[in-house]
Amino acid sequence: MKKDNLWLSYTQEDKKKAEEVCERYKSCLDQGKTERECVALAVQMAEERGYRDLDSVLRAGGAVRAGDRFYAVQMGKSAVFFQIGRKPLSDGMNILGAHIDSPRIDVKPSPLYEKDGFAYFDTHYYGGIKKYQWTAIPMAIHGVIAKKDGTVVNVSIGEKDEDPVFVITDLLVHLAEEQMGKKAAEVVAGENLDLLIGNCPIEQCAELEKEEQNAVKANILKILADAYGVEEDDLLSAELEIVPAGRARDLGFDRSMILGYGHDDRVCAFTSLFAMLDMADEITDATLCCLLVDKEEIGNVGATGMASRFFENAVAELVAAAEGDSQLLVRRTLANSRMLSSDVSAGYDPLYASVFEKNNTAFLAKGLTFNKYTGSRGKRGASDANAEYVARIRRIMDDADVMYQFSELGKVDAGGGGTIAHLMAEYGMDVIDSGVAVMSMHAPYEVVSKADVYEAVRGYSAFLRA
Repeated sequence: MKKDNLWLSYTQEDKKKAEEVCERYKSCLDQGKTERECVALAVQMAEERGYRDLDSVLRAGGAVRAGDRFYAVQMGKSAVFFQIGRKPLSDGMNILGAHIDSPRIDVKPSPLYEKDGFAYFDTHYYGGIKKYQWTAIPMAIHGVIAKKDGTVVNVSIGEKDEDPVFVITDLLVHLAEEQMGKKAAEVVAGENLDLLIGNCPIEQCAELEKEEQNAVKANILKILADAYGVEEDDLLSAELEIVPAGRARDLGFDRSMILGYGHDDRVCAFTSLFAMLDMADEITDATLCCLLVDKEEIGNVGATGMASRFFENAVAELVAAAEGDSQLLVRRTLANSRMLSSDVSAGYDPLYASVFEKNNTAFLAKGLTFNKYTGSRGKRGASDANAEYVARIRRIMDDADVMYQFSELGKVDAGGGGTIAHLMAEYGMDVIDSGVAVMSMHAPYEVVSKADVYEAVRGYSAFLRA
């Protein structure tokens, strides 16, 4: 089915609205470069729209009524937002779910070392990346350092104009004959993704030996102590993430696209959140839910991933307050719910056309993308939406005049990918993957169309109201 480029049909008013949404999105993308930052920003935005902490409300014995808005947070890295509808919770919710972690480079627990006069952070990459793409570009450090006394130090270095940046070095082409002959997966080894952080020795003082063996490392430790009050051992309990430095930017002479870090999957997470928060003044029939989770890029594991019981526990607390403490009602609530698993899809790239099947491929500027199934090679690991639910989604989008397309992630044996959909489908709910087409996915800087970002908000809003 042929879909036209959205810019051909947009009015000046449409373009203005799309630009407003995208400016809002770019600001969120800049402020939320880690899952912790995304959750903190999302909670702040929600509280401004009248959302209250679910645990605090329930502990105070508060009632649950139609129109009430709540949020719950798991370890600062996952969050869920509820807006209570008129119908019983056990009739099911309309759920938007996305992940807020993105591929990156993590700092190891014992990271700081000096080698031949240079100081480095030892690292371990997170998620599926082409390792060579992460060298020779400016990097920032974001995260937290937790100290034994219970204090947590927030770290963000490399984003302000006055900040230093960091880099993972690469070999100069003049000496790279052997390197250039390697397979792409071997050009840069994982253990060589270490971050260059210093080259200046500490100024000598009386208590130091005249020839300090690790003087550059000592200088870095002094800087960390002066700036953050931390010692080297405190890095054992740190979560420091290395991400591309700089802001999301308009792309192209026509400014029709956005180049930025973390579109996968924050372009779906923030558009889902926008749709949810923009309905704060409405009372819908069904309860609305926006779920933002961690760890999708490494298999949805851990206490903050979709495979944890965080979401189920939050729903159970809500059901207990609204309809009584009953595991049967919790299971009914989940089974009767409907979900858009909001995750990005591979955007068609004419320069690499051979891995795409054009009749079933997502194109930039052609609307919100639906994937009936994801998985890889024989649909392995897929959540395959049933035909009746797909038809319902089509009707919702058409009734709201939302532009959309259906796609797969590359040719049948060319690749594939996973989302959180299969984990939600285990509850028996209807779920389909839905998101924004992305070019250069999992690279340090990814590409999306402003038109698709705008249609995502419109589509998610239509789904919540259905």
